[in-house]
Amino acid sequence: MVRIQLLQQSTNIAKLPCAEGAAHNDWLRQHDDHCLQDTRVELRKQIMDWCDDPNSKCIFWLNGMAGTGKSTISRTIARELAEKKRLAASFFFTRGKKDISHSRMFFTTIAAQLANSLPVLRPFISDAIDNNPAIFRQGLREQWNQLILSPLKSAPTQSIQLVVVIDALDECDSMEDIQLILQLIEEAKDLDTVRIKIFLTSRPEIPIFDGFHQLSGEAYRDFILHNIPLDTVNADISTFFLQKLSPLKAKHGLATPWPDEQTVEQLVERAAGLFIYAATTLRFIRDGINGPEEQLSLILTSTKSSLSATEHLDGIYTTLLQQSVLGRRGYQECEQLAEWFRQVVGSIVVMFNTMPARNLAQLLQMPFNMISRTLNSLRSVLHVPEDESQPVRLFHLSFRDFLQDSQRCSDSRFQIDEKARHASLFRRCMSHISQLQENICDLWGPGVLVTEIPNDTIQKCIPSHIQYACHYWFDHWRLGNPVEEDIKTIREFLEQHFLHWLEGLSLIGEVSNGAHMIIALEEILSVS
Repeated sequence: MVRIQLLQQSTNIAKLPCAEGAAHNDWLRQHDDHCLQDTRVELRKQIMDWCDDPNSKCIFWLNGMAGTGKSTISRTIARELAEKKRLAASFFFTRGKKDISHSRMFFTTIAAQLANSLPVLRPFISDAIDNNPAIFRQGLREQWNQLILSPLKSAPTQSIQLVVVIDALDECDSMEDIQLILQLIEEAKDLDTVRIKIFLTSRPEIPIFDGFHQLSGEAYRDFILHNIPLDTVNADISTFFLQKLSPLKAKHGLATPWPDEQTVEQLVERAAGLFIYAATTLRFIRDGINGPEEQLSLILTSTKSSLSATEHLDGIYTTLLQQSVLGRRGYQECEQLAEWFRQVVGSIVVMFNTMPARNLAQLLQMPFNMISRTLNSLRSVLHVPEDESQPVRLFHLSFRDFLQDSQRCSDSRFQIDEKARHASLFRRCMSHISQLQENICDLWGPGVLVTEIPNDTIQKCIPSHIQYACHYWFDHWRLGNPVEEDIKTIREFLEQHFLHWLEGLSLIGEVSNGAHMIIALEEILSVS
């Protein structure tokens, strides 16, 4: 009997939709940076003391400007907590990355991780699923109450304190959802059976400030990362440069000392408190087309030392693009390379999900060697995996911000027109999904369940770039520069391929999203 119950619990827990890439130790994050041992020492101690103090406030909000190292600190804290068996769950929001750019799987993912980290919760979470099989399609409040709060209240009293790590809440795509999440997690402060705390990071954006200010002052404490004394931050950045550049000296047989003390001081001064500047500078020196000495020289001569932190970051991004993308080529070739950059990187910047380079080439209908050449020149700002089955992604959101702001990106050849890129991607998507046809997987009967179809069969018949097109064509059209010709294209598509598209959506498990798209499309066209 007990074995049957345990099996039923495992079956139910396995039904919980989990966001790919959410956890701090997800495979896709295995190469992401953590704090060096001798950096952020005092801050990390404060956070861990808060975790250990049974009387501390329920929520620790670490807020800071872009590039100040919030996610690196989150990964480090999550790893330390996991090593101590104190991590309840982790969710790292990432803009432009399908499941972790929104909140639809937020609480179900947290619940699944809680069931693993605290097995005493498993029967209560399983019962919640049995009692309400539709919970996965219901709102955040219902999911929080039934899958997390109620099981935590029902569980036997535990002396241990566990921590949920939520990183980059500002990268969730709905400000209304962000504020609701804050309201809901505040309720964890009243738990007296299992003590759960929340470590949360975000940029200091107004909707998040407003959300916190609506909470009880007893619920949270905040720490403003960019208010740490600059001398302390500079010491950490200096340690970063010394430890990370040292291996290059041995690898390339450079003279000692390299870099010298004065050069490190210049680099630290240009970083102006931004760890993303330091990390990007390191990758530019390490992965550039020239040797480390010449790459370092380019950094030091490209910007003035009296600029602000953001201006220094913009300066290194501009230098990096001009050097890595264009180099010393002639005018005509530079124009062509810049156009490739705008098509390839501009698409990565606005896309709603990441994908491998080969799938990106198929989506954009560009030769793979053209895509590969563009991406390989930008390894300082893009994560381009050696494993071609893994997606290409931005190292940091600040690069996206820079490219989309004409005031910051002073070289117009690299400026990304967001609406133009969405419009271009919409037309590429329509080109692909217009190739869909009836019974595209050549199924053996009309009543076949999707679960009976091998995944590799679906992937072969509806590859990743077509799946992306099925899922996101409407969003690209909505956010682009729609013209009458585009509406005509949509009308023809719906007349000729509507059922084929629904079949494709059903095969990839996205029919509900298709229904939402049609409803939203009807509303927009009715208004227009």
